[in-house]
Amino acid sequence: MQSILLVEDDAKLAGLLSSYLNRNGFQVHVVEEFRHVLDEFLKTGADLVLMDVNLPQYDGYYWCRQIRTHSICPILFISARDSGMDQVMALEHGADDYITKPFQYEVVLAKVRSHLRRAYGTYAAAQQELKVRNGPMVLYPERFVLELHHLTVELTQKESVLVEALMSKAGRVVGRERLLDLMWEDQHFIDDNTLNVYITRVRRKLKDLGAEDLLETVRGAGYRLLDLGTAAQEGL
Repeated sequence: MQSILLVEDDAKLAGLLSSYLNRNGFQVHVVEEFRHVLDEFLKTGADLVLMDVNLPQYDGYYWCRQIRTHSICPILFISARDSGMDQVMALEHGADDYITKPFQYEVVLAKVRSHLRRAYGTYAAAQQELKVRNGPMVLYPERFVLELHHLTVELTQKESVLVEALMSKAGRVVGRERLLDLMWEDQHFIDDNTLNVYITRVRRKLKDLGAEDLLETVRGAGYRLLDLGTAAQEGL
């Protein structure tokens, strides 16, 4: 029986949704102590997380990032906050889907089953976690974590895409247009300075790893990440 961690501070809704999922073959663990969401996740070993955005102490985005440092399991947000920016933030913080309230229980069930099939089913490529390497530097793009010499930093979804593009072409220049294409489907709505902002953020993350000099700006061309070895992808 697959297990679900339900992080919802509306006790009535949590009870109803938990009962519905239980009746449909899932073991549901309902979080009651919202200061220890990560501990509950690690203790239960849940296969999937259903998470509200508005929670006591820390919001769902925070807990999503914490879980992502340990697991690539599906994380689905359920929230009354229905703006496009809320959904973008959820995805950038590591979520797989976003369901707005009020919702139909059948829709939640269908999405839960779909994400579980994708993560653990017959066609899941979960036998080996995807890694992008540049010598001793390793990016885990499915959980937005960058590692170097046993130090790790958390990335946002956009930062992860940017780092992956640079690591995959380590030692070579990656043009600004190419990076914009990878990070945003429609560049027309992206200010030219936005990429500069993300480059600055990535440089700060590299500094936390003691590698602030790895990323170079090549004027008039783009950016280059120093080749620390053989840039390679595993798990493809």
